[in-house]
Amino acid sequence: MAKIGKLKIVWSRELPAPPSSVTVIKDVGANGRSPLHRYFLSFVVEIQPEILPQTDNSVGIDLGISTFATFSDGTKVDAPKPLKKRIKKLRKLSKSLSHKTKGSKRYEKARLRVAKFSYGMLRKHAKLKDTLDRFST
Repeated sequence: MAKIGKLKIVWSRELPAPPSSVTVIKDVGANGRSPLHRYFLSFVVEIQPEILPQTDNSVGIDLGISTFATFSDGTKVDAPKPLKKRIKKLRKLSKSLSHKTKGSKRYEKARLRVAKFSYGMLRKHAKLKDTLDRFST
């Protein structure tokens, strides 16, 4: 890339067509600095929308408290609780960080570990929230 140089790219999926433009996004932490030193590339790709076939099948959905959703055919979907375990692990990592001497190499390693883990938690929570919002509307 111009002005940046060569980048190590990890593809999440193949592009369906050649990109018309690319945007570079820098990962910025909550305090305004980049704790993970990562960049993301966003590609603009033009594709033709796929037309789905018509169907007469319909399913009723009942949203509830004990189960997230119950379909009219009897299928039940449990409410996801993925954050419980991850909060426990984040607490353990944060405690480990607090025992380190500020400014040391081990402190920096532990800080990066906490930053990576909490970033992953935020992404997973955002993805889950988006899925639940799309599913419930």
